[in-house]
Amino acid sequence: MPDDGVKIAGMQFNFLTQENFIHPKKQEKADITDIIADIDTSMVIEDDPLVKHQNGSHGELGAPNGGKLIDSAATSLQMNDAGLKNLYSFFEILKKVSAKKEKISILHYGDSQIEGDRMTGYIRERIQNQFGGNGPGLIPATNVYSTVAFEQSYSESFVRYTGFGGNALQSKKYGAMISVARFTPEYELDSTLSNADTLVEQSGWIEIAPSRSAYRRARTYNNVVMHYNSCILPTKLHVYQNGTLIHEEDLMNDGEQHVFRLSFPDTPGKLRYEFKGKMSPNICGFSLEGDYGVQVSNIAMRGSSGTVFGRVDQNVLRSMYESLNTELVIMQFGGNSVPFFEDSASVESFARYFKSQINRIKRLNDGAMVIVIGPSDMSVLEDQIYVTYKFLPYCVEQMKKATKDAGAAYWDLFAAMGGENSMPSWVEKGLAGKDYIHFSNAGSKIASQLFYDAFLAEYSKWEKNKP
Repeated sequence: MPDDGVKIAGMQFNFLTQENFIHPKKQEKADITDIIADIDTSMVIEDDPLVKHQNGSHGELGAPNGGKLIDSAATSLQMNDAGLKNLYSFFEILKKVSAKKEKISILHYGDSQIEGDRMTGYIRERIQNQFGGNGPGLIPATNVYSTVAFEQSYSESFVRYTGFGGNALQSKKYGAMISVARFTPEYELDSTLSNADTLVEQSGWIEIAPSRSAYRRARTYNNVVMHYNSCILPTKLHVYQNGTLIHEEDLMNDGEQHVFRLSFPDTPGKLRYEFKGKMSPNICGFSLEGDYGVQVSNIAMRGSSGTVFGRVDQNVLRSMYESLNTELVIMQFGGNSVPFFEDSASVESFARYFKSQINRIKRLNDGAMVIVIGPSDMSVLEDQIYVTYKFLPYCVEQMKKATKDAGAAYWDLFAAMGGENSMPSWVEKGLAGKDYIHFSNAGSKIASQLFYDAFLAEYSKWEKNKP
C-alpha cells in the first residue's frame, strides 16, 4: 500500500507501513510539569458583606473585593503600540467603573472550547472579585448547552435561531449573542399588516433561575434585563417570581431593539416569562446583573470560526453593544479552522478574514478593546500516535500578526499550554478530554488562570506607570 494511503469511492484509507508495524512510533509529549506546577485555582476569597444584604441592595450589589496585583506572569498579552494604547484606555475605564457605580460589559466569544461557561466562568469570577460586578451577564434566550452558570427551561414552542449554523433568521437581527429565540415562525406580513388577522394567537414561556453550581459572584444578581427586537404585533408579557405574578407588560411593537428591565432587592430565585401574541418578537437574550461593576458574558458558538460578525444585521448588533456598554471583546477562535487547512495560503486567507472581523467589532463598539485568545494545541491521530495538526503553529503565527495589525492584543494559548505536542500531556494528566481538543474542567481552570495572570500583570504594569 502507498505510504499516503488510497482513496476508494471518495473515502481515504490508510494502513500501517511495514516499518511502523515492526517499529511503531512513540508518542511525543511536551513536558508541562513547570507550567501547571504553581497554578493556584482554589478561589479562596474573603467574604463580601455587600453581597448579603437582607433588606435590599440599595444599589450596592457589585462592590469589588480587590486583591493583590501581580507584577509578572508566565505568559503575556502580545500587541503593538496601538494595541497597548487601546488596552490602557480600557484599563482607565475598568479601574473607575465600580468607584463611579457604573456598569460595563466584557463579551467572551468563542467556539466549543468555552461552552457551558468553561474558561469564561473562572475568568469572570476573578475579574468581578478584583474590579466589581455580579451575575453571569448575558445568557441565551434558550440555552442548548449544559452550563453551570444558570438554570433555564422553556416551552416547546420556543425555537432557537443562530447566525452560525442551524435555523437561521431571515432578518438576521440576532444581536450580540448571534442567536435569538421565537415562539412563532417569521411570518411574511404586508406593509399594512392587514394579513395579520389571519394569524392565530400563540404563546411560550422561558424560566430562569440561579445555579448552585455557579461561582459565587455569578449566582448572585438582582437585575434582569431582557433584550428583544422585531416586535411588530401586540405581545403580552407576564412575569412570575417563584410562582407569583409580579409584572404585566405590553412589549414595544415598533420593531426596534428594546430592553425590558426588572430590579429586585436580592437574587430573585426562579423567574418565569410568559409571552402571548400572534407573532413572536426576537428574544435576543437575558442579562443577569448586579447594580454596577463588570459583566462578563459567555457567548459560545459551536462550530464557529469567529467569522460571522459581518453576516448579521449591523444596526441591531451595534444597538445591543451600546445598551450593554461593551468595552472589551474577547475572541477565542481558530480551533474549528485548523483541521481544514490544506496549505499555508489557506491559513493566511483565514487570518486576513479574521482580522476584518476584529476591525468590524471595534467599529461597532466605537473602538472597544479586543483580546484574541488563539487556538490551543490540538492533536490528530497519525500512525497510531497523536501529533499536533500540521498547520496549527502557522495558524497561531498568522492570527497573532493579524491581531497586532488590527490594534488588538493576542494571548497565545498554544504556547501557554506547552506548544507542539503538549495536548497529549494535558490528556494524560486529566486536564483535557480524550478527543485531544477540549479542556476538562480542571484544565480549563488552569488555562483561565494563566490568561488572567497575563491580563492582571499588564494591568499592574499600567497601574504603576500611568501618569
